[in-house]
Amino acid sequence: MTAGMVADYPYRRGVGAMVLNHRGEVFVGRRIDTPGDDWQMPQGGIDTGETPRRAVMRELAEETGIEKAEIIAESADWLRYDLPRDLAGRVWKGRFRGQEQKWFALKFTGFDGDINLNASQHPEFSQWKWVAVERLPELIVSFKRRLYEDVVAEFRHLRHIDYS
Repeated sequence: MTAGMVADYPYRRGVGAMVLNHRGEVFVGRRIDTPGDDWQMPQGGIDTGETPRRAVMRELAEETGIEKAEIIAESADWLRYDLPRDLAGRVWKGRFRGQEQKWFALKFTGFDGDINLNASQHPEFSQWKWVAVERLPELIVSFKRRLYEDVVAEFRHLRHIDYS
């Protein structure tokens, strides 16, 4: 697939979740299908007829088992990333050049024991951990790094959440 061909493809609409715990740390998971030491925040597609807010809560529950969370912020814009050319022809059956995502910051109101990476029949993550907000861009695959920098810039101030 040539760069010109990829540029003609649309973006897949999706959502992303920055889940913050009471210490201001962010949930990240290591993808089952990605080799290496890359971690990411929960994200996924928006189903037909679904709002971004509903999609982020569904994706969060499916990927992490987290149901005890409250949306506290929404990104001002849709954020995009492009897949590398070798992945663009394989991921999502080769129909998209990347994703256009609405991101949400969520306050985690549960306990670590509420997290269940096997909550769905098709687990996405093999491991999870809490990390400092500033570390997010260095943990993600390189082609999503700019998007993560934008998410961190927009939501960094939320790491000091009042849980009272």
